[in-house]
Amino acid sequence: MTLTTDPEPNHNQYPEPTLTDVIRKLDELSDEVKKFDERFSNYQQATQWVIQLAFGLIASATVIVIVSNVLN
Repeated sequence: MTLTTDPEPNHNQYPEPTLTDVIRKLDELSDEVKKFDERFSNYQQATQWVIQLAFGLIASATVIVIVSNVLN
């Protein structure tokens, strides 16, 4: 009794995608990239607002300290 092994893997397990499958997957990836770009843009804008707020608070605190020292 001899055991034989199939040198070729089972190609039916993972069928080759059709052109339609590839195009559909590319469309899905394109949609995901658009969503990511929107989220990244929102994140970038929020970060800029936080930085502007921080600088505004620092400038206000500096002015308050200077004015209070001058008036005293």
